[in-house]
Amino acid sequence: MTSSLGSEIDLFESSLILERALSENTAKSYASDLREFMHFLSSRRIVSSRDVKYEDVVAFLSASRSQGLASRTRSRRSSAIRSFFNFLVSRNFVKDNPAERLDAPKKDFVLPKVLSEEEVQSLLENVSGEQPHDVRDRALLEVLYGCGLRVSEVCALCIEDIVSEGELLRVKGKGSKERLVPICSVAGRELEKYLTLFRPTFLKGSRSESHVFLTRLGKAFTRQGVFKIVRERAVEVGIAPDRISPHVLRHSYASHLLQRGADIRAIQELLGHADISTTQIYTHVDVALFKDIHKRFHPRG
Repeated sequence: MTSSLGSEIDLFESSLILERALSENTAKSYASDLREFMHFLSSRRIVSSRDVKYEDVVAFLSASRSQGLASRTRSRRSSAIRSFFNFLVSRNFVKDNPAERLDAPKKDFVLPKVLSEEEVQSLLENVSGEQPHDVRDRALLEVLYGCGLRVSEVCALCIEDIVSEGELLRVKGKGSKERLVPICSVAGRELEKYLTLFRPTFLKGSRSESHVFLTRLGKAFTRQGVFKIVRERAVEVGIAPDRISPHVLRHSYASHLLQRGADIRAIQELLGHADISTTQIYTHVDVALFKDIHKRFHPRG
């Protein structure tokens, strides 16, 4: 009977990818939340989606709060359950949506982590070797920071996505939306060097591999593989492991553009944000940075 709920979750996950064009990672996150909900329902002897009541949903979200889960996670769980039951209603699996009356939990306001320009410069200049993996890592870091890509986007980047004579990247973002991102001059030089002189050494005879960044086995990088390179290279220059990730480089890219006077709408387009409110968080980072500078350096700070 639980398998009925499980099969409905599987159908919902597929619909998110095929019908709503959400990324596989987002769909998996929603499905994971729903399976947690399914286990919770099982503990209450509820095995059918038709038997779920509003009170069951509220109890699950209350339990999530008691577990100390972040408000962002609880908000996603709430959204997953509401969307799931909308899907079930649309397919005539259930008559009503028990989560329809839910209010999404208020999200905690958390500033994104960013590195200073000096820290980024130190990180990039530290990768100075001329071995194939050094040149590849340097190009990878330059593209992550110089183009502000998500880790999933840099993993998916293919040779044919380098367009306009190497001056632009065609990036496949969330929801399969494409955008064009300029390649800054330094990133462009490092990328060209890697592609021309060193990428062939990673191909391992597989000339059909089209991804830009390749592992020593000639395969496309996973997100975990990119994360490992970024963290190891950062630790080499004294950046604490909990302060660095590929997404921190993306945050730093946006924050540094804003600090230097870039228009926030332009930054939104470069990052591929659907909603300007997502981009506006960097204005708070900017203010926080100025406050910190004032506190540390003003004689009466």
